[in-house]
Amino acid sequence: MDRPSGFLRRPRRTFRDRREAGRVLAKELASYRGKAGLLVLGLARGGVPVGWEVAAALGAELDVFLVRKLGVPQWSELAMGALASGGGGGDEREPWCRACVSATSRWRTVVEREAAELIRREHAYRGERPVADPRGRTVIVVDDGIATGASILAAVRALRAAGPDSIVVAVPVGPRSVCQVLAEEADEVVCATMPDEFDAVGQVFVDFHQVSDDEVRDLLATPPGS
Repeated sequence: MDRPSGFLRRPRRTFRDRREAGRVLAKELASYRGKAGLLVLGLARGGVPVGWEVAAALGAELDVFLVRKLGVPQWSELAMGALASGGGGGDEREPWCRACVSATSRWRTVVEREAAELIRREHAYRGERPVADPRGRTVIVVDDGIATGASILAAVRALRAAGPDSIVVAVPVGPRSVCQVLAEEADEVVCATMPDEFDAVGQVFVDFHQVSDDEVRDLLATPPGS
């Protein structure tokens, strides 16, 4: 498979906010515009504003997809795995963390806590409406950026089990090494900028406020492009 365009070396850039980043990504995904059955899934919460702009530009259906990072006890910002809608990823630990979180009981405690939060958010965002069916469709998975890649990898694996035609990962920013890993599981990876010195997703955004549940609900209730 040819290396996707997201791996081409390109100058570092910054974005005013997530909405601008989504418009930039949409230009890189222009070949998908008008494709029948195209589905854009924005990872909650930060991927939804980005995904809304992508869906609007491409004429695609938009929905939210939930992934909960499984943080190392006492160091919650460090991801040791992730849990996704549909149950994907929950029993898979990053290899490096098996020694630091060796006790099964501690691992299960983290999984159960994040599973409860995932269920809460599913209900908060869509009520009783089920997630859009990806079977036989081209699915573009969008987030506001990747760091370790654990969250979006869990999303890709969960979606792959549902039988889509293809899965595209699209993000504004991420480390080149992680994008290369994701390319082994997604059909295409598009990353607008890959800083040589990557510190955090927020480093390329002027406005990187925490997206609220209300903002996610409002975007999902607003047809893309309206």
